[in-house]
Order: sequence, then C-alpha cells, then structure tokens
Amino acid sequence: MTLEKTCLCGSTLDYQNCCELYHSGAKTPQTAEILMRSRFTAYAMRNGEYLQTTWDASNRPETIDFSKDTAEWYQLEIVNLKKGGITDERGIVEFKAYYRLDGEELVMNEISRFKKNAGRWFYLDGVIKSVSKVNLTSNQGKNALCSCGSGKKFKRCCGK
Repeated sequence: MTLEKTCLCGSTLDYQNCCELYHSGAKTPQTAEILMRSRFTAYAMRNGEYLQTTWDASNRPETIDFSKDTAEWYQLEIVNLKKGGITDERGIVEFKAYYRLDGEELVMNEISRFKKNAGRWFYLDGVIKSVSKVNLTSNQGKNALCSCGSGKKFKRCCGK
C-alpha cells in the first residue's frame, strides 16, 4: 500500500520513502525511535503483521485484532528518549499518539520499552500514562503545530 502523503510517523517524508521501507522489509529500524515511529504508522494502518514481527517474542500476543478499534490515529509526537540508539541494547521512548474516536479528539501518552536482539530492535512493552481530550481551541504558542495533524501552525489552522 503506497500513500501519496506525508508519513503518519511525523517525518516530513512521504510514506513510500519512510515507514513503507520498514513495513515492506526493505530496511530495518536502526534505533528504538525509528521502530516506534514505524510501529505507530503500522498501527494506524492496521498492519498487524508488522506489529507482530517487531514485538519481542517474550510477550508478543498471538494475534492482533483490529475489528473493534474504530479510532483514527493521525499524529505521533515523541516526548522523550532514553538510550535506544544504534549502539544501545535497550531504549525507552515516551510518546503522544493523537486520534479521533466517536467525534472526539484524544491523545494517549505512553512510555514504551524496546530491546535489541540479534542486532534488531523489538518493542518489549509499554505503560499508558494518560488518555485525555485534545483542546483544539487553546494555543500552546502561536507557532506551535496544530494538534489536528494537518502539519500547519495552529494560528493558520484551527486557531483561525
């Protein structure tokens, strides 16, 4: 599946030059952050096969069922990184994932752990810190990106 728009992972690249390379197996994520970004995009696209492949075998679920997930995941924001680089064996990625559900804009804040096995990064587990509504009317700074996922500044999008 090729998308002709900016990749959902938050890069400025289009999907085919970004996460599709990981999803197709053409490239392997070299850091925990890159794996997190590619997993978010896979989750948003309901790509259970990629999620299974990149989940550590010690706690990988047998199946991933998207049939009851009606959320539209549209934006990823990396909040904090601890290790997880090319030479590290473990890493932690804190992120915020924005989504729409039943007409509401929500954000989930999670801390995820990653580990390297045989030179490849895998998702180990995560703890959800919070889930809250997104306040589309507040401006977190006149030049802040809009939380709707448009990629535009707040003042030129929902802040008009």
